[in-house]
Amino acid sequence: MSETEVTQDQEEKKKSVFARMKAGLSRSTRAMSDGVTGIFKKRKLDSETLQELEDLLVTSDIGLDAAIQITQAVAKDRYDKEISPDEVRTILATEIANTLRSVEIPFNLQSDKKPNIVLVVGVNGAGKTTTIGKLAAKARAEGKSVMLAAGDTFRAAAIEQLGVWGERVGAPVVKTKVGGDAAGLAYEAVERARAENIDLLLIDTAGRLQNKSDLMAELEKMIRVIRKLDETAPHATLLVLDATTGQNALNQVDVFSKIANVTGLVMTKLDGTARGGILVAIAARFNLPVHMIGVGEGVDDLQDFSAENFAKAITGA
Repeated sequence: MSETEVTQDQEEKKKSVFARMKAGLSRSTRAMSDGVTGIFKKRKLDSETLQELEDLLVTSDIGLDAAIQITQAVAKDRYDKEISPDEVRTILATEIANTLRSVEIPFNLQSDKKPNIVLVVGVNGAGKTTTIGKLAAKARAEGKSVMLAAGDTFRAAAIEQLGVWGERVGAPVVKTKVGGDAAGLAYEAVERARAENIDLLLIDTAGRLQNKSDLMAELEKMIRVIRKLDETAPHATLLVLDATTGQNALNQVDVFSKIANVTGLVMTKLDGTARGGILVAIAARFNLPVHMIGVGEGVDDLQDFSAENFAKAITGA
């Protein structure tokens, strides 16, 4: 394949990734884009239209601080002038991208660690197990060896689901009986991953947020026993968030950051909500790396996060 053909192939892949993101974010796009059209069609930029825009952004879960900042950017040098909906969408996309750019950090394995030990946390139902499966599939496609550990020992369905993913991607799965000791399982998984020279060990965890003290104790114990084998582990702690939970996702970031020292975020189910702006609110408040977003069911729908593409897709710019 010539250099030109390789470049064209890469461009096509980029387009298809953006197209899938745009399709996945269509509910959020429609809500924001239609809202902007409704506010600014043949109207001047005045205090009333600015208040309506701020309200629209807040109801998109972007958060009050970000909404005020974005509204001020729209108003700058344009007050009492006519402004088209397209102009507003372009400004929104620029401001949202500016807010998100500092958290656009890819998830990469540490070359000096083998195995890379990654703890995956989040509330039940957020999509942890599926995210682990998709991460495993991506790593396998890149030629990495992967091992999975079914550390959510309280849910038979989670153990079973991880087993299915293991078979699908060709990764061994370390598991124990339902109700078994999650910390002991994590210890065994690290031992096995080291013995088998595995590149990436992904450890699932329980997510029973309704009893924070139990969850905290369990996660702390898991981390403690893992560190008996590798004092630098876990090398990453990924928090999986369900976009459809809206403002509740902010509380989850707060709680899990305190419990498990979260190093990065994966936001799932953005295709299932009209309020994808929650990602902007989370970025503005916590400034944690956003590694990936999920915009559909397929393996390829778990995408590396791009601030610019997300901002364009969500605003319809």
